[in-house]
Amino acid sequence: MAGKGKDRVSDRDRALQIAPSLQPYIRELEIYESLLRKWQKSINLVAESTLDELWTRHFADSGQIREFFPSLESWVDLGSGAGFPGMVLAICLKDHAGAKVHLIESDQRKAAFLRAVSRETGAAAEIHVGRIETELPRITDPVAGVTARALAPMPQLIEWAQELLLKNVKGVFLKGEDWATELTGSSAADSFQIWTLQSRTHSSGRIIALARDFGA
Repeated sequence: MAGKGKDRVSDRDRALQIAPSLQPYIRELEIYESLLRKWQKSINLVAESTLDELWTRHFADSGQIREFFPSLESWVDLGSGAGFPGMVLAICLKDHAGAKVHLIESDQRKAAFLRAVSRETGAAAEIHVGRIETELPRITDPVAGVTARALAPMPQLIEWAQELLLKNVKGVFLKGEDWATELTGSSAADSFQIWTLQSRTHSSGRIIALARDFGA
């Protein structure tokens, strides 16, 4: 395995403490890591500065969604990029009958990477290549959650996902330190119930969850 030996292992251990649901899928995540490091040499999948903390910064950051929303087993991941959080969710759901994560990515090379990860790990994933506005309406499978990470401000995410959200699909978006400003600039509170959950990986980050009715 590529990595920095002891430092990589301790990073992995921290990740498993943050998101215990990753534990049964260490082998698959190691495959994911190996592929990401290999493809990173020719495609900018993640910031180079995050590679030494790949397990916490990317795997655990994504996996915490599974911790907070364990009942959701069908997802759409908008602008998937390197597969965070969608591919991590798809790996964690691979043993759940009927579970699936749809990953939408417009970049052909990143989509090819996602297909490679899905194929090698057996993830419950389906890759859609194209723009969100084009591909999202083509997904006809039942969906329980829609997610995105480091993609766009909240108003834009809500606009893209609005049709799903109005059907009471849960929106679960990983946001950084500007999360409060983004919510202030959004009219989401007019139409949806909103939860803000403290990120387990970033002290200033939040997971913004919204739905028409969280009790439904």
